[in-house]
Amino acid sequence: MNKKTIRDIDVSGKKVLVRCDFNVPQDENGNITDTRRILGALPTIKYLIDNNAKVILCSHLGRPKGEVKKEFSLEPVREELSKELGIEVKLAEDICGENAKLLTSNMKEKEVVLLENVRFDKREEANDKEFSKELASLAEIYVNDAFGTAHRAHSSTAGVAEFLPAVSGFLIEKEINFLGEALNNPKRPFIAMLGGKKVSDKISVINNLLEKVDKLIIGGGMAYTFLKAKGLEIGNSICEEDKIELAKELMQKANDKNIELILPLDIVIANAFEKDAESKPVDVDKMEPGWEGMDIRTKNYRKIYRSIKNSKYNYVEWTSRCI
Repeated sequence: MNKKTIRDIDVSGKKVLVRCDFNVPQDENGNITDTRRILGALPTIKYLIDNNAKVILCSHLGRPKGEVKKEFSLEPVREELSKELGIEVKLAEDICGENAKLLTSNMKEKEVVLLENVRFDKREEANDKEFSKELASLAEIYVNDAFGTAHRAHSSTAGVAEFLPAVSGFLIEKEINFLGEALNNPKRPFIAMLGGKKVSDKISVINNLLEKVDKLIIGGGMAYTFLKAKGLEIGNSICEEDKIELAKELMQKANDKNIELILPLDIVIANAFEKDAESKPVDVDKMEPGWEGMDIRTKNYRKIYRSIKNSKYNYVEWTSRCI
């Protein structure tokens, strides 16, 4: 799993486009409530500054769905970065438009420019080739340091790498090194916990993990596809109908290999995916038609806690809408 990083290239005097994960939580007033993702990007950014690069940062924030929405602006991130770095970080008014071109064309070494939310352009999530080219035209080197979104085939994560020399940042290097050791030489018992919305996004991951782990915990929206595959009522919960047979095959594979596959035991259900919806706790086999699974409950917490507590290595990939 050896990958080139920013240590392996000369960045001095070069414009370096860094894809970060600044998708930070905010309160109703737009104040950042958890800065860990910003702090996690600082080693890469500081290295580039210390080595005389011209640093261009980009990221998404929330789900503006291709529209410019003030509540999803990266201005609060710019403020936090300026404070942490001790220098003025400039925020472009656009992504790769006239203002972004103006700010990046006149950069000096050690300066930092943050592009506006890449998801303000609908072409980002479509991995549009022209948009990727436009992003790439701003820089000479591309660095991906957004581990949380590195699996997505978007313009700023995958597309731009086709047009620029591409390396990893320190955050991705850290994750790759950990995963490489954990997957290639795991200490046992080895527990994996997967979340997310779609089984289809995780097929290869699940298959590979079933060759290595002692227990596999399935959560997130994808859990409901497995629950339906077991013949349970899941109401209006997220489900990939065309992956039910695949879920059955994966469960059978786990059984054949004597791997414990842990699915939700008790959940909170709601009559709508809304803030003020009616909700109630139920055991997983008591789901009602018309209701939707939202979150796990006490039985799950206890079982997951016991499993992880007793593990030597655990691989947690818990990015979910619900469980």
